[in-house]
Amino acid sequence: MQMDSSLIRMTDQEFATLSGYIKEQYGIDLTKKRVLIEGRLTHELQKRGFSSFQEYMDAVFGDKTGTEVTLLLNRLTTNLSFFMRENEHFRYLRDEALPFLARARGRTRDLRIWSAGCSTGQEPYNIAMVIDEYFGGQKSGWDTTILATDISMKALSAAQQGIYTDADLKDVSPGWRTKYFRPLGEGRFQVADTIRKEVIFRPFNLMDPFAFRRPFDLIFCRNVMIYFDAGTKAKLVRKFYDHTQDGGFLFIGHSESISSQQSPYTYIQPAIYQRRG
Repeated sequence: MQMDSSLIRMTDQEFATLSGYIKEQYGIDLTKKRVLIEGRLTHELQKRGFSSFQEYMDAVFGDKTGTEVTLLLNRLTTNLSFFMRENEHFRYLRDEALPFLARARGRTRDLRIWSAGCSTGQEPYNIAMVIDEYFGGQKSGWDTTILATDISMKALSAAQQGIYTDADLKDVSPGWRTKYFRPLGEGRFQVADTIRKEVIFRPFNLMDPFAFRRPFDLIFCRNVMIYFDAGTKAKLVRKFYDHTQDGGFLFIGHSESISSQQSPYTYIQPAIYQRRG
């Protein structure tokens, strides 16, 4: 039997139920994304024999293992990432943030770093490379392990492998390609083991309570809050602030901003903020 390629349309109630659930549980605002939802999920419904979104939602909400909602999120969120994305951040990290933190944390030699919404891993690996280059021969004396989290298990699985295409590395310098990547052939490269061991990948929903024992020195949450409405974003920024060490930095996407009314962070330059006690 040939599969019907036409879209399965959502009723107003189905759209309200699904978009409301995603926003409440994960903070992602899809209230203006009805066409996107229909387009990205129609094939899944057809493949599994569902004739309506209600039947599909019954399967998602009835699955207590969390597998169904994970697959749903994988299809609805875009995991766009590449090395050196918004490279001004990495220059600031190298030239300003790391020298400041190296002085401030020189006694403990311990930096707490979080890549929140790490997608397929390019960001945390990129951070690890900048740190490795900055500290050089002194790197072994510092704990700079990076926590990298995302709600997409598919993205995390790809991130843990650390295998990327030549297109992903288009902005990486020849020196870094040689130092930090191992060619696998057929236009694929794997991040060097010395860098991969610096990153710990974990699933995490930013809407959940933050139960971290200690605050962070560096938080990267770039191009994640574009999915959130103003209220959700403000609450998340406050949570980040409460879990940032005095003197620590928050990096967000260049298409994002934080108003002075949203948080006590001090504005440093576009998309970079600092907690100043």
